[in-house]
Amino acid sequence: MVKRVVITGLGIISPVGKSPEEFFCNLMAGNSGIKRLQADFVEQLSIRIAAQIDFNPAAYFSKIQLTGIDRFSQFALVAAAQAVQDAQLELSAAEQLRAGVYMGSCLGGASALEEGYVQILQRETPRVKPFSVLLTMNNAAASHLSLKYQLQGPNVTYATACASSAIAIGEAYRQIKHGYAEVMLAGGAEAMLTLGALKAWEALRTLAQEDPLDAAASCKPFAKNRSGLVLGEGAAVLVLEDAERALARGAKIYAELAGYDCSSDASHITKPDAAGQARTMLKALYDAKLQPADIHYINAHGTATLAGDIEETRAIKQVFGAHVPPVSSSKSMHGHLMGATGAVEFMAAVLALQHNAIPPTINLHEPDPECDLDYVPNLGRTAVSLEAVMSNSFAFGGSNAVLIAKRFG
Repeated sequence: MVKRVVITGLGIISPVGKSPEEFFCNLMAGNSGIKRLQADFVEQLSIRIAAQIDFNPAAYFSKIQLTGIDRFSQFALVAAAQAVQDAQLELSAAEQLRAGVYMGSCLGGASALEEGYVQILQRETPRVKPFSVLLTMNNAAASHLSLKYQLQGPNVTYATACASSAIAIGEAYRQIKHGYAEVMLAGGAEAMLTLGALKAWEALRTLAQEDPLDAAASCKPFAKNRSGLVLGEGAAVLVLEDAERALARGAKIYAELAGYDCSSDASHITKPDAAGQARTMLKALYDAKLQPADIHYINAHGTATLAGDIEETRAIKQVFGAHVPPVSSSKSMHGHLMGATGAVEFMAAVLALQHNAIPPTINLHEPDPECDLDYVPNLGRTAVSLEAVMSNSFAFGGSNAVLIAKRFG
């Protein structure tokens, strides 16, 4: 028997908010989390902007705990604690056997990894921390969540570039839908604002140039004068639950996770492909048993790269034809969180559905003629009627993931 899957808890720590409420309020207000990077290595960078979180780990963890938890895992634990509390989730010993955690991350413990290389390459007596392996492994965040909440079901980490956490959520949805689990924590975490990672992205020449008038306005999705993406950090975790279980315990239900698909372009490792993206959107709609006209808002991948924004626009047109709903890119405010970005943006779409409000694409003052959809420029919209929303995640490597949420009833 196919199960219905609902979202009963949300948690986030992001450049524009450290709770779901603060996050969505800042999105609607058009408040950017992009700024000059605060780091001791910033003078070694050509591009010195990022969507960085003002985060004091000592407020959440003891000194002993911090010896074994990298920054990205810290983010994941903070976001998950919010989500679990929000869902008022309590699991019996038997229920813990059918509860799991799926997370996405591109670089895992990037901070600890880079620190280790510094110790090896720049010190006369090379020596790394005893817990370096445990700090840096990609599945560390998911493992910490499993340990903290005694989740003994499936525990999987996805590393599929910027589709990682969208795929983690989608595959967790399938676990519940097909009866393998009853509850899943799903999302993503990333903390790659390190010298090595930033230099690598500089070399790829896809990072946005700093806006000469306002660093916060540097990310300009779908604008004619866009120049690239801005890297960010953070985590978002959702509680997914079998709808029958959620109803039986009287849980608050944000939305039903109704549709998901992932697929590969199989065409180029960096160049996006509208045909592959359109195929993924159509298959997610089929999974949700919805028509294009049923979708009332799309949270776009919208990275602000020259090719990416055009290809996504073309893909949306192929799928929606004359029924294209409002589309916006929240990356214009929180930046590109890589392995966590799909979860952050899906959460933005779910909150849009809950509040009947659409966050804007800020910094869109000069439209690109090839990007000619309704991107909700600069000002959010309230008092709109939303019944179903879509979130797109299209990654390097050609990995595409699309999630659809709708009102539960």
